[in-house]
Amino acid sequence: MHTSLSRGMITTDLVLAALFALICLPFALLGDAVDLVALAGFTGALAVRRRSPAVSLGVAWGAAVVQMAALRDLQLYDVAVLGVLYTTAARGEQVVKWLGLASAGFGAVVATVYLGIVKPLLDGASLLGSPSTAVGTTLGLGLLFVASIAVLVLAWTAGLLVRSVRDSRDIRRREELANRERALAEYRYVVEQERNRIARDMHDVVAHSLAVVIAQADGSRFAARTRPEAAVEALDTIAGVARGALGDVRLLLAELRHHEGDTPQPVLEDLVELIERVRSAGLDVRFTESGERLPLGTGHEIAVYRIAQEGLTNALRHGDTSAPVELRLAWDDAGVDLEIVNALRPDAAAGESASVFRHGIPGMHERAQLAGGSLRTEAGDDGMFRLSAQIPAQPPRAA
Repeated sequence: MHTSLSRGMITTDLVLAALFALICLPFALLGDAVDLVALAGFTGALAVRRRSPAVSLGVAWGAAVVQMAALRDLQLYDVAVLGVLYTTAARGEQVVKWLGLASAGFGAVVATVYLGIVKPLLDGASLLGSPSTAVGTTLGLGLLFVASIAVLVLAWTAGLLVRSVRDSRDIRRREELANRERALAEYRYVVEQERNRIARDMHDVVAHSLAVVIAQADGSRFAARTRPEAAVEALDTIAGVARGALGDVRLLLAELRHHEGDTPQPVLEDLVELIERVRSAGLDVRFTESGERLPLGTGHEIAVYRIAQEGLTNALRHGDTSAPVELRLAWDDAGVDLEIVNALRPDAAAGESASVFRHGIPGMHERAQLAGGSLRTEAGDDGMFRLSAQIPAQPPRAA
């Protein structure tokens, strides 16, 4: 497990190691030079434990061997072993991690033999003088081993738990990053698809307008000498058509690509046929319209139709088809407000707001914005999904 440590973390380790040395130094000074050497070794192990857990483990073992070779008793600086074992599990490579566990087990055996057998024998104690002494020695060795391995393995296990938490957090962070990147890619794809679709719609609008302009211009050219009034009417028609086409062209974004479409573009009157098709597919659509209709530009009418089409399609694919769907058009002086309300499926209600971008919402936003309007979606706590769009009316033409 490779780790990158900041300068602050390295400084923290050095400071903690220095504090550890200062705390243990008075007790080491009560001994001899070997205690100072062992203290220096354990301090060095703590100082590099996160930078290089393998080196830290090796230095700690070296200090322990020096201490045992000098037949020293347990000292305060031996606590450093717990920090080293913790770090091997928390930050070491796989090999170092398992070497830390092996060191905990082997260290418990060494500590038991050294403190329970070697040291007492060298100090002149009798371990097997009588049956009661033998039993007491055996129980003492067992308790010493259990205590040693419990403390050492507990330190290693604590490091392993911290490592697991950190790894799971890193995994979640990577998954969240991957999900965001995937969501962004899907969003961009949906928007690009809708932009291409809008480009085809606008291509047809402009092509139709230019055809009318050309026809009227040819007619007025021939009628200019004999029927001036007809030429004036043709020019008025040309101006009106061109002005409307210009308004539609302004809906385009600079990056939209133009492709020819083969089907006629929908208008508001086609909503009735759309609703009937959706009803025949099994969705109970309840359509209401209020207010007096105002003239909309061709691009604006297409936007209303496409938003209604996508909204009803979403209700059919992702909603509860057993519940009715409300489709409302409300007209006022500013334009038209379109609203679609449908019930979410019980299994989709919880995640609908998070995954709603997959259901054509970006494309509908693009439609509304290019038409100079706005669109808002909401998955409510009541299990209903609401889509509302505002499309402005066609501005009055100058006389």
